[in-house]
Amino acid sequence: MAAVESLDLDNDIWHWIAAELRFWREREELSLSAMAEIMGCNKPYVSNVEHGRPTHRMNDRHAKAIDQHFCLGEHFQRMVRYARAGHDPDWFRAHVIYEQRASVIKIYEAQVIPGLLQTPDYARALLTAGRADDVEAWTQRRMERQAVLTKQNRPELWVIMSQNVLDWPVGGTTVMREQLTKLLELDELTNVTVRVLPRSVGAHVALEGSFKVITVQEGDVTYMEACGGGRTTLDPNEVTERRVRFDRIGADALPRGQSLDLIRQTMESYR
Repeated sequence: MAAVESLDLDNDIWHWIAAELRFWREREELSLSAMAEIMGCNKPYVSNVEHGRPTHRMNDRHAKAIDQHFCLGEHFQRMVRYARAGHDPDWFRAHVIYEQRASVIKIYEAQVIPGLLQTPDYARALLTAGRADDVEAWTQRRMERQAVLTKQNRPELWVIMSQNVLDWPVGGTTVMREQLTKLLELDELTNVTVRVLPRSVGAHVALEGSFKVITVQEGDVTYMEACGGGRTTLDPNEVTERRVRFDRIGADALPRGQSLDLIRQTMESYR
């Protein structure tokens, strides 16, 4: 069996699952279509899973169907559970792919201005503090991602930020004034809505951290930030939990007009 190019079996459990799927399919001399019938999906999906593409991951239902068909106990099911619980080395590429294909993006940000809304100087300050290997290259990539907000089939972007995000002086006074000015300008786009969760809310589910819920053609995917990386998943239970969490945060966030007023007030404090 010829290996699929670029699979990193030693460092990526999803790539190991991809190789295992192809091994069992070819061992039983099954076509992609035949395997798709077993898994309850379509032929292109099987092909994408076998190539380890981050937008096409085997789920619990697929794994269970394969285990039952080949009498493997819970072999694939265990691998999928392990992969979903662990760190995904391909997390950023998967995140960007979903972001660029999105019809709706919902973001809750607890610590910094979301990347899609950052100015170059704000991004540069964050990347410098985070000791990025190439600050200018990463800043450029972040700015290029923002084109998604103005493209022809642009997504609806719903952003809720903690008030702490506005008050934390990343890059200094001038950088923050320019950054908050950009927030006000971006909110004028018909597809962008920015709101603020005030500190007066107190203890709240929002304190558990930042996340995104991204809607693409095949459904919703959630992205959770973590130290040194992040994690994307299409697991229905996790996606539903994040959707509910976003709605709960939204229920306590300031209305749009009051949020923009608070951004203006904070901007004036940076003198």
